[in-house]
Amino acid sequence: MTVISTDEELLLFILNSTPVLDGEAKDLLADPAEARLRLRGLGGTGTREELDAVRSARPLLQEVARGDRPADSLAPLLVGVHQAPWLTATRLDWSLVAPPDHRSVARAVLSWAALRESAPGRLRPCANGECRLFLVDRSRSNTARWCSMATCGNRLKARRHYRRIRTEL
Repeated sequence: MTVISTDEELLLFILNSTPVLDGEAKDLLADPAEARLRLRGLGGTGTREELDAVRSARPLLQEVARGDRPADSLAPLLVGVHQAPWLTATRLDWSLVAPPDHRSVARAVLSWAALRESAPGRLRPCANGECRLFLVDRSRSNTARWCSMATCGNRLKARRHYRRIRTEL
């Protein structure tokens, strides 16, 4: 079983915060209190400034993850961010250094970069053109196409079946 890091959860939360539910676009960051609570739960500060930073970074992260913009478009999100080494008794670790209210955005960008490097092509948008969600394909064959087989996958397969039946009649 694959362990999902908190940073990856944060990235997916940001990427998937504009879903289409019942045919209507939603914004999961629209309710400030709820969004700030969720960001705090994902290791953020939960401040208004952090929420503003996440909201402004979201479209850029989504466009880069979809392949609509080049990766270097994310560079402005990492201004003032670096990693500092620290030694423990047994190893060298690295600590993210970023302004507190921009730390969540930096973590999301770094998580995107780590996924791109360690699992190329596995972070992708749902194959349902009406869906705006992203998925990380953890299947061995790298063939997952939908954010959820129960929703998007089933709907598309049902539509194809219905069209096929109609044309055969």
